[in-house]
Parts: sequence; C-alpha cells; structure tokens
Amino acid sequence: MEFTRNTYLEVDLNDIEGNIKKIINTYNQYKYYFGVVKANCYGINNERNDVVEAIIDAGCNYLAVATLEEGIKIRKDIRDIPILVLGHINPHFIVEAIKNNITITLHSLEYLEEILMYDIKDLKMHIKINTGMNRLGIDTQSEIEEVIKLCKENKLNVEGMYTHIYNANNEKDYLKQIENFEKITKNINLDEIPIIHISASDALVNYKKPEYVNGCRLGIIMYGFNDRLKLKFPIKLCSEIVQMHKVKKGDTVGYNGAFKADEDTNIAVIPIGYADGVIRKNTGREVYINNRKYKIVGNICMDMLFIQVDDNVKVGDKVYLLKDKEHIEYVAKYLDTIPYEVLTQIGNRIKRIMKK
Repeated sequence: MEFTRNTYLEVDLNDIEGNIKKIINTYNQYKYYFGVVKANCYGINNERNDVVEAIIDAGCNYLAVATLEEGIKIRKDIRDIPILVLGHINPHFIVEAIKNNITITLHSLEYLEEILMYDIKDLKMHIKINTGMNRLGIDTQSEIEEVIKLCKENKLNVEGMYTHIYNANNEKDYLKQIENFEKITKNINLDEIPIIHISASDALVNYKKPEYVNGCRLGIIMYGFNDRLKLKFPIKLCSEIVQMHKVKKGDTVGYNGAFKADEDTNIAVIPIGYADGVIRKNTGREVYINNRKYKIVGNICMDMLFIQVDDNVKVGDKVYLLKDKEHIEYVAKYLDTIPYEVLTQIGNRIKRIMKK
C-alpha cells in the first residue's frame, strides 16, 4: 500500500553518495572506510536498505551497526560486505553472528572467557580499547595482553582493534586518548592486527591519521554534518496541511487548551505527531511553508499537530518539519539536544522516499 497521508522523509541518495566520495577523496590515506549504519542509518533508511546500498556504492567497504539484530537485517539483503557490531552481544547469540558472517566487538577479558564456552572457531572480532569514554572497552595493558594470549591459544580471528573518541573537538582530550591507546597496546604488535580504526566523523576531519591506523568510521558526516567539506544535506521531513480553521480571539486549540488565540487567527492541521517522532517539546518551534516560517502551537497530539499561519497558506500546502541542515540544527538547539537524536526519533510510520 502507498502511504495514505502525504507525510514522508525524503532522502537524496545521490547527495549521500556524493558526500561519501568527497570524504574518501579528501581523506584517501585509509584502507578501510566503515559506514556506520546503526539505528537504521541514523533514522533515515528504508526497508529495502537503499541508504546502506548507497553508502556501499560510494566506497565504504565495511559496515558498522550497534546490535546483532541490525547486522542480521542488513545481511539478509547484502551478502558480501563485512559488518561489525559495535555493541555488546549476549554470548548465547554468538553463534548467530558466526552464521551470518558478522564481526563482533570483544570488549573485556571477562567477555572473552564467556564466549570461549561456545564454539567460536569461525568468529571474527575487533578488540575495543577503552581510552577515556568509559563505555565498552579494555582498560589496561595486562588485560589486553591476556586477551591476545587467549585469542592466540584458541586460534581466534582478531581482525581488528579500535577505540572511540569521546570529544573530538578538543585536541587535548583527543591526544590524551591517542596516548592512552598507545600505552594500553604498548606490548602488543599492532602490525599483526589487520585493521585498526580510531577516528569517527569529527576526529577524521580534525586530526592527522596516526601511522599505525588504517581505518576510519563515517557516521553523521555522511549526511552533510561538517562545515569544512561543504557537503550536501540529503534529508527533508515533509507533511501537508489537511485542514484549516479560522479561530476567533479567545478560542483554544488542542488538548488542555494549551494555545489560546489572542486575536483572530488561522490554524493549520497536519498529520504528524509525537508517535512519528515530533515530540511535544517541538511546540513553539518553526516549520517552513511556501518558504516562510510558521510556528507549531498547542499541545502536539499523537498523530497530528497545529501550526499558526496566515492567509498565504491553504489546504494541501507542503510543510517542511526538517528542511535543511541549518533547520535541523535549529530544531536540535530548540529541543536542547543534538541532530542525531532529532533524526533517530523519526518513527517507522513515516514513509521513507528515496530520491536518485
């Protein structure tokens, strides 16, 4: 069935491919370019994995996801690209990773000891080093040395090693993490590790590649979030006006009468709400109709919301809830969050329209 309300997320695949090609061409000293496609490609992918396909076509030769479920979903459509799970996988499901040719993150000695209880002879893994994020990762020289020893004894395939930069826009913090990585791996022969990746989007742009590194991870930069490279923004969240009301001074709009007209005004209703990811905190922020700014008013409903408009607006007019990079950055600031969260909140009821 086609989508029955004219409410959709438009994604320009050509822009995504162009962005990635520009990134790879600019930072061409790497061998492995990980396309980070977790959380449904930051909320914009469709059921056919068209965004993932575009990321691969543009030159990413490895994918990274957050969960095993995400990896398996992609693997059903795309058989021949390596996929790394960045998050924790319950040891009981390690066999599913092997069955689907999915690489895991080995993040502690304790975790290695757990998975050694299973048949993991064909398992590929990347060891994660904790250099300051204090999320997942191995903390000390002694722990990594024991991990490497056990991996060799059990003939395990340690394909890669990596860390995560938690504050890539602060050079002092970045250099401290690089120092920690080198300190923790001091007694490890990094030449024996086929893939070493440290930088994600911001660190890739801000700092030179360490000599021993041959991989990088591309995340939200693929969607135009970097001013230095002048990338394109491929995402628009659109709806349309389905009804107009002429509201008299003193009348209220929506649940609890949260909006009360202080003069005669026009109210437009559009079919998108907090169940679609436009949370109630969006009340008061601006959308675009006919290249003009108008404000969301009243309490946002589960499936609809209200916009205060003027006589230039009519039923059927397109509404941009996310229009361009500057708009989404404004929305993120308005909501006291970051663009990542704005994008990943876009619900599954919203049809993804791929443009190419």
